[in-house]
Amino acid sequence: MGELSKLPNIGRIVEEQLEEVGITTCEQLKETGSKEAWLKIRAIDSSACINRLLGLEGAIRGIKKNQLPEDVKLELKEFYRKIND
Repeated sequence: MGELSKLPNIGRIVEEQLEEVGITTCEQLKETGSKEAWLKIRAIDSSACINRLLGLEGAIRGIKKNQLPEDVKLELKEFYRKIND
């Protein structure tokens, strides 16, 4: 496992998916942002769910997804809902 799996919430599978969509470093993930990274993963894995989106945001912030501020969770859930409508 590489650099990305050292981040919170990023396991082997998510790391592989990130690498597959061209995100191979922590810096690239931060630059891309959780929403765009999630959309790229979603393009190759239709099962990508809200938990993956929250996990990516947590990874960028260096925290577990359940530690995200409530306003951030609400924003991401609204984004997810719009994409899935």
